[in-house]
Amino acid sequence: MFQKNVAPGVHRVEDAYTNWYIVEEGGRLTVVDTGVPTSWDSLIEALKSIGRRLSDIEAVVLTHAHFDHLGFAERARASLGVPVWVHENDVPLTRHPLQYAHERPRSYYFATQLRAAPIVASLVRNRAFWPKPVREVRRYMDGTLPVPGSPRVVFTPGHTLGHCALHLPDRDCVIAGDAIVTLDPYTAKPGPRIVARAATADSERALSSLDALAETGTRTVLTGHGEPWTRGVEQAVEEARRAGVS
Repeated sequence: MFQKNVAPGVHRVEDAYTNWYIVEEGGRLTVVDTGVPTSWDSLIEALKSIGRRLSDIEAVVLTHAHFDHLGFAERARASLGVPVWVHENDVPLTRHPLQYAHERPRSYYFATQLRAAPIVASLVRNRAFWPKPVREVRRYMDGTLPVPGSPRVVFTPGHTLGHCALHLPDRDCVIAGDAIVTLDPYTAKPGPRIVARAATADSERALSSLDALAETGTRTVLTGHGEPWTRGVEQAVEEARRAGVS
C-alpha cells in the first residue's frame, strides 16, 4: 500500500503490516527503513507514483536493524551504490538480523496471540524473516544526518539497543520506527504502544525513550507498524505509557 504525503514530502509504503518511508527533498530521495525483501517491488511502484527514479535515491537510513525493517537495504546498497546508515549500536544486527535481544520468546506470542496470526502469516509470505545481511554500513550516533531531508537523530533505545527516531522539524513530523507503534505485530493490539517483549530488548528503557519522542513536539508520528498518528506526539506518548508492556 502506498500513501502519498503523510507529511509534506514524506510518503508511506506498507508491506506485510510493516511501514517504511520515502523522504523527498528537491527531487533527491532518502528511504527510511526498507520493509521486507518483497518491498523492492513496492519501491518501484512508489517511485512511479511520485514521478521519481531509482537513481534519485541518495541514501537509506535505518531507524533500527530488526529483520522486518532490513528488507531490501542490501539490494539498494549493492545495486544503486547508496550508503546504508544505521546507529552504531545496531551495526551487529545488520550482519545477523535474527540474532537480536528480546525479553520473551516469539513462540509464546505465536501460540497465544491468535489474532496476530494474519500478521505473522503475511510476514512469512513476504520472506520478512530472511533478509540479506548488509555488507557495508555507515554508522551514526546523533546530530543531523547529511542525507536528503536532513533528519535529526533522536536516540530511542529499548526496542533495540541502537534504535533511533528521525525528526523532520520543517515537516512537523517524526519517523518513530518501532519506538512507538499504532499496531503491535505480535499481539495485533491497536493504538499507540511499545512493541511486545517478543521483539524488545529492554521494555523499561523503551518506555523511558518515549520522553525523547515527546520532546520533538511534532503533530505527526509515523510508526513502523500501523497507521500514521496525527493528534500530536505528546498524546501518542501518553497513550503508549498507559498501554504499558505486553
